[in-house]
Amino acid sequence: MASELLVAAEPQRPQFFVALVLGTLFAVGTFLILRRDVVRVVWGLTVFSQATNVYLISMGGFSGRAPILEGHGGGSGVTDPLVQALVLTAIVISFATTTLALVLTYRAYQENGTIDTTMLGGNND
Repeated sequence: MASELLVAAEPQRPQFFVALVLGTLFAVGTFLILRRDVVRVVWGLTVFSQATNVYLISMGGFSGRAPILEGHGGGSGVTDPLVQALVLTAIVISFATTTLALVLTYRAYQENGTIDTTMLGGNND
């Protein structure tokens, strides 16, 4: 009886692992976004966007065969390549946005002498 339950639980392990990793990434991203340091906020947004990409890939599925191998393989379906193409585009856009945000952070540091968000907002005499 116990071995049957263990065998039935085996296919759920990758899904549980992906859910655990996604929860951790979203938690770390949220934690970093709520910091006062602008660089940590930028890295938090980066981690959050990468967690979203992993989520999208996991929703696209891990089973199935490559779409270019139409005549080969057994009865399993073909993996949808659209999700992978969209995530690849999102990664490139995320990289460019992170680079721009870090350059703007450096410029704000040059102008104000600090990257603390409480000191950047207004006239703090």
